[in-house]
Amino acid sequence: MKDFQIPEEYYCTLLHEMVHSTGHKSRLARPGIMTEGVAFGDEIYSKEELVAEMSAAMLCGVAGIDNSTIENSASYIISWLRALKKDSRLILQAAAQAQKAADYILGETKKQFINEN
Repeated sequence: MKDFQIPEEYYCTLLHEMVHSTGHKSRLARPGIMTEGVAFGDEIYSKEELVAEMSAAMLCGVAGIDNSTIENSASYIISWLRALKKDSRLILQAAAQAQKAADYILGETKKQFINEN
């Protein structure tokens, strides 16, 4: 944790990385994780980063992690949105994927599935 100025930064980063893990083929199978040859800054990578940051922000809220890191999160999200500004539906798609990732981490997937049927 010595690389972080405050504990909240550490936990926000940890949650961000946990969200990436939900994209594995055995979990939610997101293209940003599943697609081979994805490079930093390309469209698929940018979308995955947007999902991870949005979901981490959601999880921070659920966990009661102080929003002192919200400005960093907001600027990170804005940077990825700039890279993806051509896609007008992107924010809604990313938010939906972010919610699924947060639900997965929180163990909400079974309850959600049952309620849908």
